[in-house]
Amino acid sequence: MNPNKALWEKGDFTRIAQTMRESGEALIKDLRITKGLKVLDLGCGDGTTALPAARLGADVLGVDIARNLVDAGNKHAKAEGLTDCKFQEGDATNLHELKDGSFDLVMSIFGAMFAPKPFDVAKEMVRVTRPGGRIVMGNWIPNDPTLVAQILKISSAYSPPPPEGFVSPMTWGIEGNVLERFEGAGVPREKISFIRDTYAFNFHGTPAEFVDAFRKYYGPTMNAFEAAEKNGRASDLQKELEGLFNSQNKSPSKNATSIPATFLRVTVALN
Repeated sequence: MNPNKALWEKGDFTRIAQTMRESGEALIKDLRITKGLKVLDLGCGDGTTALPAARLGADVLGVDIARNLVDAGNKHAKAEGLTDCKFQEGDATNLHELKDGSFDLVMSIFGAMFAPKPFDVAKEMVRVTRPGGRIVMGNWIPNDPTLVAQILKISSAYSPPPPEGFVSPMTWGIEGNVLERFEGAGVPREKISFIRDTYAFNFHGTPAEFVDAFRKYYGPTMNAFEAAEKNGRASDLQKELEGLFNSQNKSPSKNATSIPATFLRVTVALN
């Protein structure tokens, strides 16, 4: 199996996605979604940004490599009666089933950054966007002090080294890399802009319980714990992550967790 597919079909990312819904809706409200806008959500998960875009009247296609997340997205859309929101399996590095210039807006919020072959990802995103359309990416930033970058950094210290030729998904959080990848797809650099934005994770439970959710349901953390257990270091990893989650929790309630995380928001305007 494609290792990226195996990673995201592992566990149940919908459990983590539940904590991201409010920020997903807020981000979509900021993207000037209009009725009838044709939107592709790449690496869409179970619909954290696809569903709110459809609620605003967009015609949305969500594409994800994980079959379980595609099934969950279609189930959500059906339950809400969102007939213009469909989810299907696909690989961000090769969207061969999608025609050139099909979408007004191509977005990928913490999705396509995890696909291998980043130059292919950029080319495919540009190819399926119509002239005059937009691409919007949300990418975690390497070595950022906030939550997700630190989870991935801590987890990698307990995991086996990646295979030869592996390109870290966190390289999408570096502006120079983003410029190089989209320029390679034919986009002038003056058409590419960046802002630092914030995404909040809101969990109904303590920080320690939130760590447990990542341990049980989030593929990268699951892999890290499996490797740590083999080395007798699982309790060290648990302790390190609990320290991180406790230190970053902004919720005043003892039984709730709210953690903001900084990300790089990329906007590409196509001629």
